[in-house]
Amino acid sequence: MPDLLCVLNHELSDNQKTEAFIKLKAKKIVEPDIDLKKIWMNISPKGELNIDELSKIIDWLKINSKKGDYVLIQGEFGATFYLVDFCFKNDLIPIYATSKREYKEIKLEDGSTKRIHIFKHVQFRKYIRFKNLGYIES
Repeated sequence: MPDLLCVLNHELSDNQKTEAFIKLKAKKIVEPDIDLKKIWMNISPKGELNIDELSKIIDWLKINSKKGDYVLIQGEFGATFYLVDFCFKNDLIPIYATSKREYKEIKLEDGSTKRIHIFKHVQFRKYIRFKNLGYIES
């Protein structure tokens, strides 16, 4: 049975935990320690991507994963791509959570508007690699 390793900026919801155990048949959910979570949550938007910092998360994945495990990865786009690429090259299954977004707008008595965005978990989805289906390569 696979494990589910989580590289996220937030905690899993109860619905996500249920799906992990029932649909993914995960034996357990594994999260990085607080120091690694801080690295993932504080990726600088300036300059080049800090590969030295990301290598600490890669090392954690190497130690805690086995072939066929799921790795839930969501965060800064470049760092996410970097980890997803690592997973593909190391027989891990990178996934992400999809959600349904609901938007409500409420007019307040003072004339201002309150906007509420509600995100509801729908499912986990595998990242997939591009397959050239006749497209012209440049």
